Amino acid sequence: SAMAEERALAMVTCTAPVNIAVIKYWGKRDNDLILPINSSLSVTLHQDQLKTTTTAAASRDFTEDRLWLNGEEADVGHPRLQACLREVRRLARKRRDGSAEDTAPLSLSYKIHIATENNFPTAAGLASSAAGYACLVSALARLYGVEGELSEVARRGSGSACRSMLGGFVQWQRGERPDGRDSLAHQVAPETHWPELRILVLVVSGEKKQVGSTAGMQTSVDTSPLLKHRAEVVVPERLALMARHVRERDFEGFGQLTMRDSNQFHATCLDTFPPIFYLNDLSRHIIALAHRFNTHHGCTKVAYTFDAGPNAVIFTLADTVAEFVEVVRHSFPPAANGDQFVRGLPVGSATLPEELLAAVVTEPVPGAVRYILHTKPGPGPQLVDDPSQHLLGADGLPRRCA
Repeated sequence: SAMAEERALAMVTCTAPVNIAVIKYWGKRDNDLILPINSSLSVTLHQDQLKTTTTAAASRDFTEDRLWLNGEEADVGHPRLQACLREVRRLARKRRDGSAEDTAPLSLSYKIHIATENNFPTAAGLASSAAGYACLVSALARLYGVEGELSEVARRGSGSACRSMLGGFVQWQRGERPDGRDSLAHQVAPETHWPELRILVLVVSGEKKQVGSTAGMQTSVDTSPLLKHRAEVVVPERLALMARHVRERDFEGFGQLTMRDSNQFHATCLDTFPPIFYLNDLSRHIIALAHRFNTHHGCTKVAYTFDAGPNAVIFTLADTVAEFVEVVRHSFPPAANGDQFVRGLPVGSATLPEELLAAVVTEPVPGAVRYILHTKPGPGPQLVDDPSQHLLGADGLPRRCA
């Protein structure tokens, strides 16, 4: 009967955010447990603009574990995915052994189906693995009725995923223990703490990066003396300073340190042998533009940071957004998609004074920036209550193909 069918299928859908590190994580001391050589600090971006949605379902009728990414079936045997699954099931088992009542919500032996989708282009070089694993772990934890410390589980999928388990401003403590039990994320401040902060993602190219983060990090750890100095000497000091700037909502300090830390991370890539180049000419053009803009204003109005790819992430305050977007529009005139050039939160119009144009905008490079995404800090993973939002149907198969 339909009723028995219903009971045999448990389904949960969650969403999770992307995060952008302002004190960068680069380098592992343990590749299997994903333990970092230094702590890091990030800002969680709002899910209205960037999110991963994941549905996890378990049923006695499923014959094997299956996974779909953006509508395409993918390899469920990926070691990091399996590590997350194993950890969540371990926590569920531990919780049940400790409880007297036998109300196990779900048999741990059931196979599971997982479907996951991003509302942003994966190739855009935005940290899809962070959002993806945070989302997977959130959905699995709900499915198995596990609560408590989940950043440690998400970390097993992707290091930066542990930071996407929380909203606002998040620190990933490197930890000391070899088993990684103290390598966790905690919130420095919630997303509501700094309401004026805005983020502009300048998407420059969707091409896949030459050197993946995992391989790049390992080569850096093996060959860069600068990376060792960074992890041991520079970062600990910067981390405390960055947390203070966030707490005091000091944009001048926050912006300066964000740019310096991004530059040093890319310097360690250059110090890696053979060197790794994540920035391209366009990235450097944007860096120069930001500095000219700040110099013109006589203070830090915008701050750039770049992860392992050429996209610029610009932090600024709400009152600067319209003017800086106009500067970007003048510097990189949009090709054909003028209407879709700015996406996300609305951006007001601005007229640039002649002296600003003269001082800040040099040779325009048409079509170089594909689009600008305007967003702000946001919360951690969310449970989706509306059953119509499930990515899997009652049969446990994808509802719609992307």
